[in-house]
Amino acid sequence: MKRSRFTDEQIIGILKEHQAGATAKDICRKHGISDATFYKWRSRFGGMEVSEARRLKILEDENAKLKKLLAESMLDVSTLREMLSKNF
Repeated sequence: MKRSRFTDEQIIGILKEHQAGATAKDICRKHGISDATFYKWRSRFGGMEVSEARRLKILEDENAKLKKLLAESMLDVSTLREMLSKNF
């Protein structure tokens, strides 16, 4: 996954500028982002505070780790079942 040039804190700051009354076009031009990026950020981080964004990032990382562990354990189980079926 491509890393963003902006941190979550910076993104929330940009979105707060929009809430303060600046137009989306002006914000996009000022920060060098596309309209699509701005609206994607708004759908993901809209109404969030910095602490909530940090918590979201922690939960996403934990979720990815758990998914990886589950996939590895399922692979181990299927390998063991295959080995047992060949032995009998």
